[in-house]
Formats: sequence, structure tokens, C-alpha cells
Amino acid sequence: MTSLLPLPAALSAEDAAALGALYRRGTPENTLRAWERDLAYLAAWKAAAFGADLAWPEEESVALRFVLDHAVDLSEATGPARQVAEALIAAGLRRSLACPAPATLDRRIASWRAFHRMRNLPSPFAAPLIAQARGRARRAAARPRRPKSEHPITREILEAMLTSCDHSHRGLRDRACLMLGWASGGRRRSEIVGLNRDDIDGRDFAGTGLLRIRLLGTKTTGPEAAPRLPLKGRAARAVMAWIAAARIEAGPLFRPVSLADRVLARRLTAAGLRDIVRHRLELAGYPPGFASAHGLRAGFLTQAALDGAPLPAAMQLSLHRSVTQAQSYYRDVEIAENPATELLEGD
Repeated sequence: MTSLLPLPAALSAEDAAALGALYRRGTPENTLRAWERDLAYLAAWKAAAFGADLAWPEEESVALRFVLDHAVDLSEATGPARQVAEALIAAGLRRSLACPAPATLDRRIASWRAFHRMRNLPSPFAAPLIAQARGRARRAAARPRRPKSEHPITREILEAMLTSCDHSHRGLRDRACLMLGWASGGRRRSEIVGLNRDDIDGRDFAGTGLLRIRLLGTKTTGPEAAPRLPLKGRAARAVMAWIAAARIEAGPLFRPVSLADRVLARRLTAAGLRDIVRHRLELAGYPPGFASAHGLRAGFLTQAALDGAPLPAAMQLSLHRSVTQAQSYYRDVEIAENPATELLEGD
């Protein structure tokens, strides 16, 4: 952690270690991984563009050059910007010469600004000229929003996926994680695989068939405000059947299963869950790339809209913080039912 964070040089070794440990405990793992990737990219970019290491604070001319280099398509370009991009591609840090998505540029700049804050230094990106250039770059590179999943996994699609799950350990696990991920509000991959056995409260299960799922870490909440979401009916029974069959008393809830159908001790990874969704979709007869694991989240909200569930009720489970973002799923469904779409059909 101390090698990742550009900590102030004035700190003692002990204080630097303590601050690094604090960031490690208080920062989501996904954010730490993004910081690590972005720091590697920024350092490689500056080395290729200026032949120098990152400076703290960074010069405004360097920040402006970074924005300009990432605001154009370099496929037909010549000159220093293309040469730097080719060096980054060769190093495996950049995919192509195409103009990066605005969200990618925004994330890298946000990381760079965060690194300055960690050193208690002003960021060059706060300068008016650079802020304006960044806004123009975002607008110039704007592109239609692409969904995280090509299609939402609605109830009909989920049922087809569940049909492929047998009573083996692998089948029981896949059924449980798919049903929990969908029925508890459309959980993200990290939220599903991050669950432990003690996050499943089954004290009311025998009497009411209800489980309560504790989410210690989500994109919008932390351990201090961990939500406890209800899981009912078939989904709750599927989770308890997996726990019983796999004899899980503690530790990770969802785990890899060997080719011999033996449940392993380690935690299922986010990539493993992605492969489960992909595999079950193919077994259900859907083409490759039909949907991603995010389709569980999109499918829950889409199905809620199709069934006429109030948006606030769906958001209470999905834990969306932005009404606008959650409402986009409803808008996609409801616009087809808008009477204005049938004006030409009137008598």
C-alpha cells in the first residue's frame, strides 16, 4: 500500500505505514485496484511523453498535455501523441489508438487528483484552463451510452438459466448465487462473491421461509451502514440447499467447485461468477455475449418495471442512490406504453 500511495515525503516511515494501512482498511478493494492501474498508466505515460517521473505537485503543462493526448483519435495521426500511445499499447497499458472513452479519462484524472490529495497538495486539474479543456474533451469524445450488459436478464431468461442447474454441487451453487443475485435486488458481482456464511441470517427461515442478507460492502454503503436485505421463497430455499449440501459453516458463502464436483475452501472470484452467468446462458440456448453478470442487476429493475412495481420499492432492494439511474430501466420499459407512440394509429 505504501508503494502504491504517493505519500508526503515529510512523513516518517512509521506514519507512512500507518497511513497506508488506514487507506487499505478504509478504501474498497475495487478502488485500490483502480488506483494501482491508473498510477501505473500515468507514470508510464509521463515517462514516454516527457522522459521523466511523475512530479508532486504536477505541472499544469503536463496535465494539459495529458488531456489533449487523450481527447483525439490517434489512428490517423502522426507525431508525439501517437508515439506515446504506441508505447503504452506495447506495454499493455492501452488497448488501441482510438480516443479513450470520456469515463476512462475522467477516472484517470480523478485518481491523479486523489494522489495529490494524499500528499496534501493542490491538483493542476483545478486550473480554469485545464478544467475547461477537460470539459471540451469530454463533449468532443461523447458517444452513445452502452449498457453494461447487452441484454437484461429478466425473469424469463433467469428461469431458462435455472433449468440448466442440476442437483450436483455445481448446479446447487449456480442456482443459489443466480437466484440470490437477482431476487435480492440485482446484486453486483463483488457483492455476491463477497458474502460470508455469517452474512446469511436464517433465524426466521424455518418459520417464515425468510432469509436476511447482510451486505458489508456495496458501492453506496459501508460496513457502518450495512443493509440487511430480505430473500424469500425459492431463492431463500436455494441458498439454504447450497449451504447444507456444501456443509458451509463459516467462511465464504460461494466457492469454486472442482471438476470432480468437490467444493473448495477458497472464495469464488468475480471472474468466476462472470463465467457462471456466461455458461448458464449458453446452456439455456442464448448466444455468446448475450448478457453479462450485470444483466442480473439490469434484469431485476427491468422486471420490476414490467411488473409495475413502484420505483422506490425496487430501489429499496437495488440500493441505487441515483433515482435518475434507476429510473432509466423504467423509462426504457414505459416509453413503449406511452399513448403518444400510437398517435398515427388513431381513427
